[in-house]
Amino acid sequence: MTKEELFKTFHNIGLVPVVKIDDASKAEKLAKAMIDGGIPCAEVTFRTEAAEEAIKRMSKAYPEMLIGAGTVINPQLAEKAVMAGAKFIVSPGFNPETVEWCLHHNVPVVPGVATPSEIEKGLSYGLNVLKFFPSEASGGVPMLKDLSGPFSQVKFMTTGGININNLPDYAKASNVLAIGGSWMVKADLIANDQWDEITRLCKEAVIKLQGLSLAHIGLNTPSEKDALDVASQFEKLGMTVNNGNSSVFMNKEIEIMKKMYFGKNGHIGFKCYDVERTAYFFEKQGFTVNKDTVTYDAKGNMKFCYFNEEIGGFAFHIVKG
Repeated sequence: MTKEELFKTFHNIGLVPVVKIDDASKAEKLAKAMIDGGIPCAEVTFRTEAAEEAIKRMSKAYPEMLIGAGTVINPQLAEKAVMAGAKFIVSPGFNPETVEWCLHHNVPVVPGVATPSEIEKGLSYGLNVLKFFPSEASGGVPMLKDLSGPFSQVKFMTTGGININNLPDYAKASNVLAIGGSWMVKADLIANDQWDEITRLCKEAVIKLQGLSLAHIGLNTPSEKDALDVASQFEKLGMTVNNGNSSVFMNKEIEIMKKMYFGKNGHIGFKCYDVERTAYFFEKQGFTVNKDTVTYDAKGNMKFCYFNEEIGGFAFHIVKG
């Protein structure tokens, strides 16, 4: 997997659980619990003696899983992690020796930064993906927004003080590549073999990350006359008619098509934080993107798509909300 492919996968998964594990014999069960929860990715931190062996066990049992090493503070730890099977290196700060070792050995590295000067240092090494740490203590989402102006080319993995409650704030930030945190894989949950709870917390985080909400419901009619007839019925209920070229909107919640469009009965539109990420999430649930319907914004980011399948006779699409 190339560095570009790795970072694209980071973006699509969107979450990088930060794992502190004291007993390497639990590594395989932990990996399975996370995969079952929809997060085939982990940053195993070198804060314990078990980290190296845990990376080996997880990488061997689940080679499809993105296993990396965190709290890598020197080149020696980086080498040890890579030899154990780590596919990427994360450090809390910017250690030039560690970065240089990783670059020399073609290992993706995400060093920690918290200031503009540190970001500039990262750019001088050719790095445009950096770890914003500690996120909340360093200004959180407002700081990330300020950094997006002078450093529009930089994407951040954010870690530190993030939990299920403020997760959506980071998920909405345009310069956040992926979000790290330990709340899904707390050390006590691992120690007490609470695998079902870890799976539940992972699933909860994955859903929260998408920011799914109803945009509107679309109804199919065979002609403009039929659409306006249906609209008149909704108008009696106090809804406002907004007549467009291809459809009639009732307020913003109901779209009446002027022809038979996608879906046996019509369609359902969902808003989400990141269309590409949510498309990836839906594909993991067995749905497939209708590639003919995909649209992009001026920066090349996916902003809309339909799926090929129907639910209850309704097609459905997602749009950035």
